[in-house]
Amino acid sequence: MSFWTSLFQRISAKRPRPEGKPALTVRERVSALRNLPEFLRLIWQTSPSLTLGNVALRLVRAGLPVAMLYVGQLILDAVVSLSRLPAAERTLTPVLELLALEFGLAILSDALGRGVALLDSLLGDLFANQTSVRLMQHAAELDLDQFEDSAFYDKLERARRQTLSRTVLMAQVLSQAQDFISMAFLAVGLAAFNPWLLLLLLVAVVPAFLGESHFNERSYSLVHGWTPERRELDYLRQTGASDETAKEVKIFGLSGFLIERFRLLSDQFYQQNKSLVIRRAGWGTFFAAVGAAGYYGAYVYIISQAAAGRISVGQLTFLAGSFARMRGLLEGILSRFSSVAEGALYLQDFFDFFHLQPRIRRPAEGAAVRPFPRPIREGFTFEGVGFKYRNAQKWALRNLSFQLRAGEKLALVGENGAGKTTLVKLLARLYDPTEGRILLDGHDLREYDPAELRQEIGVIFQDFVRFQLPAGQNLAVGRIEEKDNRPRIEQAAQQSLADSVISKLPQGYEQMIGRRFNGGVDLSGGEWQKIALGRAYMRDAQLLILDEPTAALDARAEYEVFQRFKDLTQGKTAVLISHRFSTVRMADRILVIEHGQFVEIGSHPELLARGGRYAELFRLQAAGYQ
Repeated sequence: MSFWTSLFQRISAKRPRPEGKPALTVRERVSALRNLPEFLRLIWQTSPSLTLGNVALRLVRAGLPVAMLYVGQLILDAVVSLSRLPAAERTLTPVLELLALEFGLAILSDALGRGVALLDSLLGDLFANQTSVRLMQHAAELDLDQFEDSAFYDKLERARRQTLSRTVLMAQVLSQAQDFISMAFLAVGLAAFNPWLLLLLLVAVVPAFLGESHFNERSYSLVHGWTPERRELDYLRQTGASDETAKEVKIFGLSGFLIERFRLLSDQFYQQNKSLVIRRAGWGTFFAAVGAAGYYGAYVYIISQAAAGRISVGQLTFLAGSFARMRGLLEGILSRFSSVAEGALYLQDFFDFFHLQPRIRRPAEGAAVRPFPRPIREGFTFEGVGFKYRNAQKWALRNLSFQLRAGEKLALVGENGAGKTTLVKLLARLYDPTEGRILLDGHDLREYDPAELRQEIGVIFQDFVRFQLPAGQNLAVGRIEEKDNRPRIEQAAQQSLADSVISKLPQGYEQMIGRRFNGGVDLSGGEWQKIALGRAYMRDAQLLILDEPTAALDARAEYEVFQRFKDLTQGKTAVLISHRFSTVRMADRILVIEHGQFVEIGSHPELLARGGRYAELFRLQAAGYQ
């Protein structure tokens, strides 16, 4: 019931409502834009050919607006000139030629736009795929205790969200460059007529840009500050409607409780976001009015110049069109710049995750890496080992000293929370000791490559993962490089008794297990445990660790499993965690742990004769069967 206890404690605790991350300063926004070069480098690495093609199409398309406006000016001036000629001298050929040219430019612009959209889509999909792969690869390198830290999970959650949304940022950055080039062409025409129009254009657009920037910062601040609560909302949503929790939700009548908590959190976010969007809409309306006034002021000026005969009708059309187009481009650039700046802020979250580094890693380059002994000759030695979880006040293990000899079967005994699982995680170097050290054949475990070490260790935890994969691949997880070796998979299934489970499946070893995907078949707890034990047989490692391997099996199945357990551990070193003393007594020696401390070690007869803690626990369990 620890899951529900944890949930109740979190919900009942009165926590202050976070107001979000403080608004960013100008320096912080500029600093965030420094992420863009690295971002563009990642885009280039995704596909140089697609990136080059995209840029080339955008460059050509950037010059088309001014070309089309200029051709439009020529058409109008040609028509006006034509209207002043005698009827006999009028010919439409020059006008039709200009119309044909404008038509061709329009077709070219549309084709280029579709080409850009196509390349954006292809490049975006590739980028999303590659960054997702990179995220999974980096996550696989990080330490186990980092995954157990809530602050780390906030970073991971934000990085996951950025993986897909950064493809939008890519298109925005490229569009920004395209529009800048278009504006440069149009600005030349406006500046030649009257440079003051450019200043008026800035006055009309910049205030709206500053307002949008401010509210984008506030929006980022709100979303950033709500990351833990958004994760809790996702958790509550999943818990309240999941096949994994449905039984207990119904039995304990927790649906209303979970819904109320979800409603409370979601309403709090809604109220804060509502206040922000209302203020944003109000100020946005005001700045839009300022922009419209600036635009129509410039338009009046251009019309007055045409009415005074200082410019032709064609020039009027060109200037009015250029001003309107530049206004649209500038608004788009500034608005998109605000979005790009916001995206760069979120991009910082993405890069922050990749800046996290594991502490447990292969020895530094240049340092000697000790090859893993094959076979192990002396075994593992714990010397004053202590371990404390991150941000924990209490030691999980302390002052632990003992030896696990090569080829020995060692059982760990202790009450829940005594530190047994923590000990085996230290043995597999999923954690490093906070104090003391662990030796393998007389050398510190840190001198070995952790990847090579784990290749020689097979671990089946009590809370093993129920992979939503075909049955054969579920077994092959123990040695995934052998996933296509059907004879080895079938042998592992026979040894773990999983073959009796798989034989009942409609598609045998190809049957999808679990109900997450269409056509999947779920298994009972005991059936899943046989699959997990099959992974241990697939592993064929020198050190085998079984954490409550038969907890979900009935008495007959447990007896059969342990008859085969002797074969599985023949010539290997093994660590067994179990609360069943009928299982424990099969070990060569038994280590008793209490409150993370060493209590006693010895064989079953020795510990019974000693009359210590083990003997007391054994008698208590035996009394339950009398």
